[in-house]
Amino acid sequence: MASKAEDLTIEYEEDGVLVVEELDKIILSKRGAWATVLFKYRQWEKAKDGYGHDRYSIRRYRKMGEEYRPQGKFNISSKDQATKIVSALQKWIAEAVDGGGADEEED
Repeated sequence: MASKAEDLTIEYEEDGVLVVEELDKIILSKRGAWATVLFKYRQWEKAKDGYGHDRYSIRRYRKMGEEYRPQGKFNISSKDQATKIVSALQKWIAEAVDGGGADEEED
């Protein structure tokens, strides 16, 4: 595992094949011993002899000792699901702003 949040990755190789290819990542928060990272990746599909569609994963890590260890994850299974999540968040944020709701402390 990584000792810095910036070095965290979900790339995974098995028998010389890059099974999970990381395409991008964004560190959503890094606070104390905790880091939350959003990954964009694609997975090797043997049947297609190639990589499948883009996928997304939100992962939470905790630094124990000198390295980050995974604590939880949520995989977004499709572009449709990702679009629904974005839409719901945009709606809720707009409602909070329009309603004068107080913002949480940003990371």
